[in-house]
Amino acid sequence: MKLFLLLGSISGFLSVAFGAFGAHALKEKLDEYSLGIFHTGVTYQTTHALALVLVALLLKWYPGAAGLSWAGWCFFVGTIVFSGSLYALALSGVKVLGAITPIGGVLFLIGWALLAIHAWKVVS
Repeated sequence: MKLFLLLGSISGFLSVAFGAFGAHALKEKLDEYSLGIFHTGVTYQTTHALALVLVALLLKWYPGAAGLSWAGWCFFVGTIVFSGSLYALALSGVKVLGAITPIGGVLFLIGWALLAIHAWKVVS
């Protein structure tokens, strides 16, 4: 639980820092398309930082729920792969980096599915 709270908090902090960096420092350096790519990375990082905090809170109530832990790891690794590849693509312009972005997206989908399965089990 503590680990996901820590990872979510750090990821949230970094998403705000990256968002400010993109809005100010990169505004004059990147074209509109690349700034959009960078912003997409920030948006998904912020969303999944909050998802990590949610997982941490849920693990407080359901400490033995392995599906929740797997969801947290999917959100964490998904953020690194998805947002990280978009940041690298936007900053470098190397298009092949965009090819790994969907792997992070699939991890996000798995994480949300695991969260939904946990919710279904708890409500049923």
